[in-house]
Amino acid sequence: MSNPVIVVVGAGPGLGASIARRFGSAGYDVALIARSEEKLEVLGRHLQQAGITTGWSAVDITDDAALSEAITRFGGHTGHLDVLHFNPSVFRQKDPLELTPDELLDDVRLGAAALLTSVQAARPFMGAGARITVTGSVAADHPWNEAASLGVQKAALRNLVHSVDATLAPDGIRAMTLTVRGTLDPDTRFSPDLVAEALHRAATVPEERWQVEVPYDG
Repeated sequence: MSNPVIVVVGAGPGLGASIARRFGSAGYDVALIARSEEKLEVLGRHLQQAGITTGWSAVDITDDAALSEAITRFGGHTGHLDVLHFNPSVFRQKDPLELTPDELLDDVRLGAAALLTSVQAARPFMGAGARITVTGSVAADHPWNEAASLGVQKAALRNLVHSVDATLAPDGIRAMTLTVRGTLDPDTRFSPDLVAEALHRAATVPEERWQVEVPYDG
């Protein structure tokens, strides 16, 4: 029987890398998706050197067809996807008087709407017990006006996760968002490795203890 598989959408050198390492250390094979081929290769090679079976695909996450094709390719190769983690967001430092409607929509397309593409592409390869996890943020509740689009992304994302969970729960597939109530910093209790540990713990609780939103206060 093959190893379980996690797909990390929006895999970067920070939290995405920590989540890949944490699940990889638990026996998962890892599939990475992000825009930068160069950064993906560095991360992928590092994981492989640590003994974690890893593949990657560089795509524009806002390109629905390319993102769907990448996830479908991973699922077709392994025959199953056991965890889908959605990590991307856009930090655009503009307040509501500077931010344009098109910029807001572009940011929400990457930071929230791309979850729909990811879930729809992964669903044919997900069976009972599979999990969808999402990086949430305190910005959903306490937005910073100088980066107005980020709070909108995270609020929309959390709302969408509730709908995804309600839709898939009858099939034994659950979705959750980890609301990180602080700023990621490797030298604090909000280090990417600690957040990744909290996400792994939340994603592997028994069904009867499942929470759609899990706060992380460090």
